[in-house]
Amino acid sequence: MVIETELGLLIEKSLRKQSISLRRLSELTNIDKGTLSRIKNGKRKATPNHLQILSECLTIPLHELYSAAGYPLGLEKGNQISELQLSIDSIQYMLSISEHENKQFSVEQVEKQLEELNHYSQTPEGKNKIIKNFKNKIDRIGSVGPFINELSGMFKRFLTGKGTAAELAIIGGVLMYFIIPVDVLPDYLFAIGYLDDAISLKIVSRSLLPKTVG
Repeated sequence: MVIETELGLLIEKSLRKQSISLRRLSELTNIDKGTLSRIKNGKRKATPNHLQILSECLTIPLHELYSAAGYPLGLEKGNQISELQLSIDSIQYMLSISEHENKQFSVEQVEKQLEELNHYSQTPEGKNKIIKNFKNKIDRIGSVGPFINELSGMFKRFLTGKGTAAELAIIGGVLMYFIIPVDVLPDYLFAIGYLDDAISLKIVSRSLLPKTVG
């Protein structure tokens, strides 16, 4: 079958380069093979969540996937955009065309909730909730890739107590943010429910590198 879409060509090129079949990509991303095939052949529009996962699994810059999929980036020629800002812009765009009552999203909202969760994660109740629910949440969403790997590394560090009290509070906060189903963007929101979780991880990782995964 001839692939005519820019996104399809980008995905096909990466699959060939890495010698990955569409079936294997489906296993890695937990996205149905039929859905991937329709996206690749231009019969279905990829959601921001699809693109986030494909970016991680195929190591394609997220902004390239967004551009190929036809999402507006709001950039003038020659300008650069960070992965964090791109995620923010995509969330705002999807909210603007959705029927969800919350039409605004900002990093400040995520940072505020993270700060509250940092403190709670260090209480006996908070620590127990993280230990009891983290692996169940991972199993439930069935996701893979750098996002989950980094979170799992943070969970291991949280369990072993590797780090200062301040670092462990920050790690606990982002783990708690991931666990709770209703954060800044509820996890049930179609296409974008987990993008704010990825943003929270990016925010926290900046202050923890290079010791995120221990």
